[in-house]
Amino acid sequence: MTEPGQTYRACTPGRVTRIRVLGVTPWGAGHYGQGTARVVTLTEDGRETGARSVSLAKLHDSNLTRDGQPRRTGYALETP
Repeated sequence: MTEPGQTYRACTPGRVTRIRVLGVTPWGAGHYGQGTARVVTLTEDGRETGARSVSLAKLHDSNLTRDGQPRRTGYALETP
């Protein structure tokens, strides 16, 4: 379950983008009605920039799919 304060890392190969969840709207918006999360990008020095909304469908518990393959899109949970 996605909660404020969690950090995620981009699953895109060669990309090291990290985001922090500020808040969650659990349903009614986003892809397939799954909801949205308000996030900020974390810079290398720890600053928060670029507040935006991201579909909860793009936030994953693991960087692996159900089949054990590495994810190529979305964000994987880094710190609970």
